[in-house]
Amino acid sequence: FPMAATDPQVLALAAQITESREQDIPLLLLKLKGILSSPSLGCEESKKIKQDIYDYGLTQYCLLVLKQDHSQLRGAWATAAQLAEILSHCCVGLEMKEDPEEFYKKFLPSAIDSLLVLGKRLQARFIRAIKDKEKQDFLHWFRIVTDAICWLFGGHIQLAACVLQNDRFLQLLMTDDVETTIIMMSVLHNILRINSSVVLQVEEKILHSVLDELVYKLSSTTNPAVGSAATKLLLLVAKFCKQLVQLFTARYKGLLKGLLSKQWTGKGFDRELNQLLDLLYLEQSNGKGEMQKQHQAACIIQAAWRGFQTRKRLKKLPQAVITLQRSFRAKREQELQHLTKQKEDEALKLQMQLQRQRAMRLFHERQLAFLEVVHASQVNKYMEEMEEKSALTIQRFWRGYRARRIFHQQKQSLKEYKAAIIIQRAACKFLEKRRRRRPLSPWKEPRGLTDEQRLALQQKVDDYIKLHPASQMSEETSKELHMQAQAKLAQFLLRSRLDQRATQRREALLAQVNTDVELLMNAPGLAETTEKDLGAFMSRSIPVATKAKQTHNTMLKYTRWPWWKKLGDEFMEDDVTPGDAINTELETLFIGGRK
Repeated sequence: FPMAATDPQVLALAAQITESREQDIPLLLLKLKGILSSPSLGCEESKKIKQDIYDYGLTQYCLLVLKQDHSQLRGAWATAAQLAEILSHCCVGLEMKEDPEEFYKKFLPSAIDSLLVLGKRLQARFIRAIKDKEKQDFLHWFRIVTDAICWLFGGHIQLAACVLQNDRFLQLLMTDDVETTIIMMSVLHNILRINSSVVLQVEEKILHSVLDELVYKLSSTTNPAVGSAATKLLLLVAKFCKQLVQLFTARYKGLLKGLLSKQWTGKGFDRELNQLLDLLYLEQSNGKGEMQKQHQAACIIQAAWRGFQTRKRLKKLPQAVITLQRSFRAKREQELQHLTKQKEDEALKLQMQLQRQRAMRLFHERQLAFLEVVHASQVNKYMEEMEEKSALTIQRFWRGYRARRIFHQQKQSLKEYKAAIIIQRAACKFLEKRRRRRPLSPWKEPRGLTDEQRLALQQKVDDYIKLHPASQMSEETSKELHMQAQAKLAQFLLRSRLDQRATQRREALLAQVNTDVELLMNAPGLAETTEKDLGAFMSRSIPVATKAKQTHNTMLKYTRWPWWKKLGDEFMEDDVTPGDAINTELETLFIGGRK
């Protein structure tokens, strides 16, 4: 803190802010308005108080608060607007002798940027507001912020160029709302009135954007207030620099006849309108031909299009922010639902575990109570019965599980076997069709031999016979060889006929097995069986029915045997019957009314 004498109010406020919470600081900073507006202060005393406020960091506090989320402040936007007014009053009239670069080059441009950001937010909420009371409040706060901006660059003229070059100023100016448009054009009028040379200091792109927006407002609106403000601004710019008048006539071709002379004549600002028209007519009289006129028309179209594109892009920004916020809230809601569901599942598991433990405890308690009632001599017997029942229950469940597993395994195997048969049958039919369709090679008669070839061939045969004389064979030996050949041929024919019958029988048996397997697979359960279904499994052949009856009786006798006859079958499967007791012939097994 500085060692010079300090205003006690400023010192007390600085100490109070230092010891206060962060959310209470904005309301404490509002007390600066009372300190600055004290009627007993003179000019020198006011400068001294502003210097003390800056030295104690209260001005920096105001700037930091304006950069925060204003909706979270106490008093919300009203507090933010009052702090903007206080900040501008604290900066105007303050002359920094120590470290002026920090104040003029960094602090003041940062303050202008924060005020423009606040104005942009208030303008957006004013446009979205529905109730008249809310719109009036937001418009009042917006006017306070713009007045603070005008007050600030009025006290520091070099800030006029900073305001005009700021992108947010152009965004504030590019709006279709009448009230905020008039306010922003009044701010631009104050900038040109205070420092008219600023139009030559800014970049050409920024100047063209501002002029494009003013011309667009003249062409797109019928409001006299907006037209009057835009005309006065154009007149002020045209009076300052003749180069800009040339820019008007070259860049905006239809500004004279189409907009100013026809659309805005007789709207209440004819004096300013006539002055602007005179300047434009004077400049147009020195025109440069038809090519320049076409260029002006193209510039007007481009200006209108750029203005439309810029406004369209600016209008889409809030929607993009809303979409981003909506997706973020949806994702957060999903995460909360997932956590809630996870907690509910954990609570349900814990509740189920507790219920299971409680049920087990109750079961043991009932068992102990029952044992207390049972006589001591019957306890062992009761325990044995319980163990036997438990063992039977476990065995029953295990056998059922094993039988279901074996059935499913066999079912899948049968399906695969049947599928393989179908594939093989289709392949055989396909190959047979291909063999039948294969064309026979046409017979070509051998070419005849000439006399010379026939004589040469006969000579070769005679020479071979001379070199290899044939062995002599008697007539009896020839007949014996002929009889042996006939006998072997007859055996071969007989064997092939038997093989063919065996193959046919094998195919018939295979078809019968497939049919039987299909019937077994499609057979209904015992609980769903009807008399019609039973008829499919009854034989019309008396020998087969007799054999089936004998097998059934043998099975019944085996089940009624005493335990001492079954001692050898302890370790056999329950579903297997000894071969000595049951003699079932698979070849005579009847399924579906056929052998």
